[in-house]
Amino acid sequence: MTKVIGVRFRPAGKIYFFAPGKLTIQQGDHVIVETARGVEYGRVVSGPKEVKDEEVVQPLKPVIRIATEQDEKTVSKNKEKEKEAFQICLEKIRKHGLEMKLIDAEYTFDNNKVLFYFTADGRIDFRELVKDLAAVFRTRIELRQIGVRDETKIRGGIGICGRPLCCSTYLSEFAAVSIKMAKEQNLSLNPTKISGVCGRLMCCLTNEEETYEELNSQLPSVGDNVTTMDGLTGTVHSLSVLRKQVKVIVNLENDEKEIREYKAEELKFKPRRKKSKISKEEMKKLAELEKNEGASKLDDK
Repeated sequence: MTKVIGVRFRPAGKIYFFAPGKLTIQQGDHVIVETARGVEYGRVVSGPKEVKDEEVVQPLKPVIRIATEQDEKTVSKNKEKEKEAFQICLEKIRKHGLEMKLIDAEYTFDNNKVLFYFTADGRIDFRELVKDLAAVFRTRIELRQIGVRDETKIRGGIGICGRPLCCSTYLSEFAAVSIKMAKEQNLSLNPTKISGVCGRLMCCLTNEEETYEELNSQLPSVGDNVTTMDGLTGTVHSLSVLRKQVKVIVNLENDEKEIREYKAEELKFKPRRKKSKISKEEMKKLAELEKNEGASKLDDK
């Protein structure tokens, strides 16, 4: 077992393990640590704990020190410098006529490097831009292309639910989301209804996916043939998954039909197929939503 603390460098960012050593560190403290990018300032989100050796990437780097008042001032100064760096980079991008959208500028704690995050439709030749920026800032420059989901995570916003976006508040990593999840939950497959601010499928579709999969396994599919407890046959018209209620178009005498509602346990039917079928039209309409951006990781420490 190895004693570690969990540190974040961004709100809702990935958690990294560091060795606390002999320092008395508690959750909520700010610490100075050495990372692959250099010396960095982070927030302790999980206090000292023992984890299995295989869960730790070796060599485990130690905490340099608990952040001091002077370190806090350095962070504040860097935040101000980042605003200026952002404006300068914007001007340089316009000067070179590059088709790229600048999202954020970030100084490392020790000022050894300035990182600029941007989005673009394709590959960008920014070699001349880097030279110009290096001449201005006289330090290492890194331009990192990110995806639209990462852009939304950095900028934040309010979702259609009226709450702050999940990705910018608590999601440390993006979940894999598919059209099948929306289909499983009987949601409208209108892209505007199931897309987030970023234009991709909403991450929250994963929140209740397991529950819906379990409930749907106990229900027939729309269009399935079923038999009622009183011996009538019919076709499933619609479902209320959470209530486990099924509306059935039952066949009556004289070729008459009627819509009746039953509890799932009152019907006999074949077990549902594992995969929900999606029509060609739906696939064509929603194909653009399932394109994955080749996004870089923001917290590559």
